[in-house]
Amino acid sequence: MRAAVGPSLGRLVQAVVTAWGASVLIWALLPLAPGDPARLTLGAQGIPEPTDVQMAEVRAQLGLGLPLPQQYLRWLGGVLRFDLGSSYVTGRPVTTEFAERLGPTLRLALTAVLLAVVLSLVLGLVAARYRDRWPDAGARAIALVSASVPGFVVGLVLIQVVVIELGIGRVVLDGSWSAVALPAICLAFGLFDVWSRLLRANLVDAMRGSVVEVARSRGATPRRALLRHALPHSLPPYLHAVAVGVGAVLGGAAIIETVFTWPGIGAYVVSSVATRDMPVIQAFALLATLTYVAVNLAADSLAAALDPRLRRRSRGVPC
Repeated sequence: MRAAVGPSLGRLVQAVVTAWGASVLIWALLPLAPGDPARLTLGAQGIPEPTDVQMAEVRAQLGLGLPLPQQYLRWLGGVLRFDLGSSYVTGRPVTTEFAERLGPTLRLALTAVLLAVVLSLVLGLVAARYRDRWPDAGARAIALVSASVPGFVVGLVLIQVVVIELGIGRVVLDGSWSAVALPAICLAFGLFDVWSRLLRANLVDAMRGSVVEVARSRGATPRRALLRHALPHSLPPYLHAVAVGVGAVLGGAAIIETVFTWPGIGAYVVSSVATRDMPVIQAFALLATLTYVAVNLAADSLAAALDPRLRRRSRGVPC
């Protein structure tokens, strides 16, 4: 049991160290950004020309007179209490702003990831099962188109053709499940191509391996050999690719949400970039980083659970 727990603890420690290092870089955005945070904060409160006394009070409240290490620890303590500061534009807590927009973003991201996983599994399995035949060529062509065309271009085409010309759906979306299909398709468009090609390559290698050859010699059908023996050995690198893609979903969602006027966090952050609303940008960068770290940690654990070779390697047993 100890040997099995050790690597899991090691992965957890690595994830914590990664998140901490990223937090230092993200926090540094604020002191390095142009402008006085105290003046910007007062401007958000409707005081465009603050007095020296008002500036001093806000600077004291924000801890801007403290040494930089203490400012970082103060900020980190706020993050641990879910206090991400206040928006320079609205004056409201960033946590509140994000909470109001989190639901639509989660709906979009979940739908897009599920769609991309299904498409990549289908394309990868079909391409590997019919290697070097027309289904394989067709699956790779679809993946190539997905890799070549940006998701926002697909979004503009869908709005023009499906919404405007065919009259299906709406241009301005409300963030509900009933309206998630079109933006989710665009967001998934930039994900499944890499996943499907990686899965196909791993499946082809696994089908040539000794495990599958033994299974075939014992009478396993090509489909059973593919699904029962080749697929489990091909899933760990596929899961890691999915984890990387999921970590990047928030960044891609910002563009898609803007194209479809989707009322999520991404569109809000895009407008915040235009207004240099640094607390919002900081909070979004932190959220994206923590999502990436958490998803990769989950992918490591799931890969170890699915692949016996990884479990044996974690116990120090030769594969």
